[in-house]
Amino acid sequence: MKWLKSRHNQILALIMIMMAILGIRLFGLTVVEGAHWGEAASNISIKNISTPAPRGEILDRYGRVLASSIPSFTVQFSSGDLTNEQTNAVSRNLIRILEENGDNYYDNFPILIENGKFYYTYQKNIESWLDSQAMPTDYTAEQAFSEIRRRQNIDEGLDRYDAQVELQSVYNIFPPISVKKMKYLKNMDKESFLQRYKLDTELTAEEAFRELRSNFELPSSLTDAEARKIMVVRNELSSQGYRKYIPAKIASGVSNETIVIIEEKSSDLPGVEVAAESMRYYPNGKSAAHVLGYLGQISENEKAEYVDEKGYKTNDLIGREGIEKVFESLLKGKDGTKNVEVNAFGELVRVINETEPQKGKNVYLTIDLELQKTAEAALEQALTEIQRAGTFKSQWGNYKYGKAYRNANVGAVVALEVETGDVLVMASSPAFDPNLFTSGISNEDWNALQGENLRDPLSPLPLFNVATRTAVQPGSTFKMVTATAALESGLDPTRKLKDGGAVKLGSRTYGCIVWNTSRRNHGYINLYEALEVSCNYYFFDIATGWDFSKGVSLGFNDPINIEKITSYAQQYGLGLKTGIEIPETVMPVPSQERKLAQIKAMLRNVLIGRAEIYFEQSLIKDKNKLNENIMTIVDWTEENPSRNELIRRLGNLGVKENLIETVADLCKFTYYNRAKWTTGDELNIAIGQGENAYTPLQITNYVATIGNKGVHNKVSLLKAIEGEGVAEKEPGKKIELKDEKNLEHILEGMKRVASGPRGSLKGVFKNFPVDVAGKTGTAERGGKVNPPDEVEYIKKNLSRINSSLRWEDVEKEMVRLLEDYPDVYKTQNYAVRQAVINLSNGAVTETRIDAYKSEYDPFAWVVTLAPAENPKIAVGVLLFQGGTAGYAAPVAREVIAKYLQLDKIYEDYNLDTSITQ
Repeated sequence: MKWLKSRHNQILALIMIMMAILGIRLFGLTVVEGAHWGEAASNISIKNISTPAPRGEILDRYGRVLASSIPSFTVQFSSGDLTNEQTNAVSRNLIRILEENGDNYYDNFPILIENGKFYYTYQKNIESWLDSQAMPTDYTAEQAFSEIRRRQNIDEGLDRYDAQVELQSVYNIFPPISVKKMKYLKNMDKESFLQRYKLDTELTAEEAFRELRSNFELPSSLTDAEARKIMVVRNELSSQGYRKYIPAKIASGVSNETIVIIEEKSSDLPGVEVAAESMRYYPNGKSAAHVLGYLGQISENEKAEYVDEKGYKTNDLIGREGIEKVFESLLKGKDGTKNVEVNAFGELVRVINETEPQKGKNVYLTIDLELQKTAEAALEQALTEIQRAGTFKSQWGNYKYGKAYRNANVGAVVALEVETGDVLVMASSPAFDPNLFTSGISNEDWNALQGENLRDPLSPLPLFNVATRTAVQPGSTFKMVTATAALESGLDPTRKLKDGGAVKLGSRTYGCIVWNTSRRNHGYINLYEALEVSCNYYFFDIATGWDFSKGVSLGFNDPINIEKITSYAQQYGLGLKTGIEIPETVMPVPSQERKLAQIKAMLRNVLIGRAEIYFEQSLIKDKNKLNENIMTIVDWTEENPSRNELIRRLGNLGVKENLIETVADLCKFTYYNRAKWTTGDELNIAIGQGENAYTPLQITNYVATIGNKGVHNKVSLLKAIEGEGVAEKEPGKKIELKDEKNLEHILEGMKRVASGPRGSLKGVFKNFPVDVAGKTGTAERGGKVNPPDEVEYIKKNLSRINSSLRWEDVEKEMVRLLEDYPDVYKTQNYAVRQAVINLSNGAVTETRIDAYKSEYDPFAWVVTLAPAENPKIAVGVLLFQGGTAGYAAPVAREVIAKYLQLDKIYEDYNLDTSITQ
């Protein structure tokens, strides 16, 4: 006790007691309770939550807003440590509040209920697509892909990957199919959805619904419809995966009423909060929509990339087309971070700290908004007035359309700055309003944007960028290419050649429109006059180096042929990528190899389609042998055997004996003989017909190259990026010219088109205050307009096609063909045609069946340069089925006039370089 009387010892004793207590407690924590606390410690971790950054703006070349963001309120829900019962109750109450106030909410739950029947939205989407393509709705992905290949005459020698590239780049067709796995993309989304819940991917929609209802512990008292509404919310929560600490976005752009109610009932809605976010807004509606693109939701297949890797929320919208897609990473900006502590279940424990998000970078485009609006308004007015033979009204002079073309409902305008290749205008009609997509597009709005007749490739498609994605014959606008090749070969532009009216090759004639319509000709003309009046005969002469009227050579210094012409076409940028940032279609310049591949594909499709008529029944039943024999016949195309040799060979390939000569003549005269280059091919290509096919963007850039003294620029939509300065331009490449004055000769001819006494644009530009150089082109479109439903068409017109046939018999034969030969007749649209031919014993031909379909009207092309003496702007206009080339001219005139005005108004208006430095 004496020891304790010392103050020093008392302190020492106290320390020893405290150390003992701490030691005992440490022993308990580490040894006795070590396992428990070790698990608890491992259950706590630090996570980073990303807070979305406002999306960067898209602006025109002068800083005018094309796309921005506006404040918006979203409803978010984090279930945290709520039980299933509590989560379900909150979900039900939340949906009720949103519905009562008319607010839409995200419904990504892919099981729908209609009239008591359950189905996956994925399957509905697949069936809808197949139906739109006139294919059976039970087609597998492989069957659908094969059918698309067949329709487009894709070479069978290409593997499926190369075939997909050709479909996308040449034919603008993007089947919703993964060629790697040969599955529909939507089916892959379905598999991802079911796997997320650890469900069998083979479950039916109803089976999956029952399993999920059980997993979510939804009360049995709820109807399936009521349960589904809760499952919509639960699906959004589940989409977060292991990141439950991130609130799920349930609704965007909610009303003030909803915000107030949620705040008032916050105690009844644990985990629910209203957050301020930004929503994409396009202040000019449809203007430049195809350039800007639109936003879309992240698909199931994309969640691994965007949600797991890049930190997007499952309901975030990403750029789907246009500039929004190309510059997604820049426009999105850098999300803010919120450091939070969560447990092993992903539930929030506490917020540690957070940093503010950084807005996405602004992107400046080369587009001139006011010029764009002028072009769009002019395009719409032209299409409307052409359809009713009305009048295009303008301060520069009214233009009366003499004849109505009722199918003139699609068009495009492109304007380029000649010196740089900058895109000033890119307009396509019909267009769409990208605001429809900013909070998730409804099914009704989406369906309204689809084509009315997908069997007609010229049917209006609002989402389709005609300016960059539609490659068609350029008609006479191509003649400057032919003129370039001829001048470089030694053509004297002042030399007059006689227009003989028409060149006759065999039974076919090739002539000018004045010859074809009234048997007149242009007399003796030189290059300038030939461009002015667009004389085909003159260009037939200079493209071949042969004076067809006199039957003598033109005596060029260097030979000219189709290869030389297409070489200059490529130097002008035709058949090659333009360099534009958004997707474009590129059709290669004509070539013998390309023609051969197309002829072979066409022959194969004909033989397959008429297999039951031409081949023995025993061979029809052996599909592999049938295909092998057909490919043997097709592979003879290059050899082109004699008719007698062909008859001998066909006898050994299962062709019906009484039809051997018929098949031989079909192969020999319709296909084999057409497979190689002919003089007729050269004549057609020289005047922009035949295998030529280019987009309005390519054609306009080729004309801009002429105006730029032969310097060909890459095309660009990008002017500058915030913080990175003005975008660097790749130097233009000069085309190979022996004499640069040759382009001056071509420009002189183009000036006469707009101002000469016989110029096709004289009526539009005669009182225009600025001299313009231009060229028109009327391109013929062969074939008939397919109706939406071939079966209905034949049923309606059967009595006119063949009065002895009954519809009941045709329908019965159609069903038989579909059942007996599913590999040959893949759709009713094909089978019904063959049924008519079969029942008529071949008396009805394909031509007879199509006799009551309407024909396509010609494309109308106009290209211009202004001012003619020193071109600053190149404008190209294309009107689908516009009838005659001059009909497109008023549109180009409006763009030129507005551009010249803006050039003066904005001469002191410079880009705000403080933003872009």
